[in-house]
Amino acid sequence: MRKWWISLMAVMLCGLVGLNSAEGARLKDLASVEGVRANQLVGYGLVVGLAGTGEKNNEFSEQSFRSMLNNFGIKVSENTSLNIKDVAPVVVHAELPPFVKPGQEIDVTVSAIGEATSLRGGSLLQTVLKGIDGNVYAVAQGSLVVGGLGVEGADGSRVVVNTPTVGRISNGAIVERAVPNNFATSDAIVFNLNRPDFTSARNVAETINAIYGDGAAVAQDAVSIRVGAPRDPTRRVEFLSALENLEVEEGEDQAKIVVNSRTGTIVIGSQVKLKPVAVTHGGLTVTVTEDPQVSQPNSFSQGRTTVVPNSNIEVTQTQRKMFKMDTGTTLDDLVRAVNEIGLAPGDLMSVLEALDQAGAIEGKLVII
Repeated sequence: MRKWWISLMAVMLCGLVGLNSAEGARLKDLASVEGVRANQLVGYGLVVGLAGTGEKNNEFSEQSFRSMLNNFGIKVSENTSLNIKDVAPVVVHAELPPFVKPGQEIDVTVSAIGEATSLRGGSLLQTVLKGIDGNVYAVAQGSLVVGGLGVEGADGSRVVVNTPTVGRISNGAIVERAVPNNFATSDAIVFNLNRPDFTSARNVAETINAIYGDGAAVAQDAVSIRVGAPRDPTRRVEFLSALENLEVEEGEDQAKIVVNSRTGTIVIGSQVKLKPVAVTHGGLTVTVTEDPQVSQPNSFSQGRTTVVPNSNIEVTQTQRKMFKMDTGTTLDDLVRAVNEIGLAPGDLMSVLEALDQAGAIEGKLVII
């Protein structure tokens, strides 16, 4: 078995010389390894040391503050009113990367959940971070870095820059438990494409099979490619390192036009083509102005002064050219024609919608 894998690695390295010269994207940029994933952590804690920008006196914040004092062995009477304007309850969340080991550090984000107006200058007290399974995977603590700023005047005026109630602690949590995974326990590695595409999945399998032989990789669907792999962890790491650096030709994207109606942004894919069609876009502007006139009666006529409405309506029509799209018109042709007649983004959206309704677009129009 060992000799087989040594020979296989030699054949693979020889094949890489030819493959790297071809144009394409690395497999590590197109897909991720199934099971190699991050995990979300969350916890509840307290930020102290605030300059009067913390919580107001309410039952929720007092309960949290009393619990903290009890953990330090300090008993506070229920009848005692606590002034906790320098303390704020917060939610702490972080992302635990794959293969992180106990003792390593990760970044955490701290967000106020009460009435605190700013976390600037505060420090997070020891906070346990749990996973979805309820186990503690990290412990966070440290001084916050807050990018926002909030200033309030005595008259109630207030200026807020960014978000002062959210802070970050770089390397603020120490990992206490590693997340188990089946990376070294299965007989195969599964690559999941970041963008589902049958052509890309086939190309990945064919590229791997060209080096390791037919059947080494199997495209299961438009996302997953299953590849046989050695069980030995060291060989598996070497094997995966070689695979993820393979150059693979990615399948062409679906012909698509994406229109953002809020910002007027239009993105047209390179595969979009138009069927034979003639297009014209005329501008019609209607302007209505009001110029009321005052009617003044003659002297001793016992009449009353009245306001007489006077409306002026002006219609202006801009003459636009008509342009014709032949079979297989590409993106470049469409952009050139649009620029020639001087269409604005809003006008172009109207034209694209009309073309889609007429069935003249060989692709998909998506409006967000």
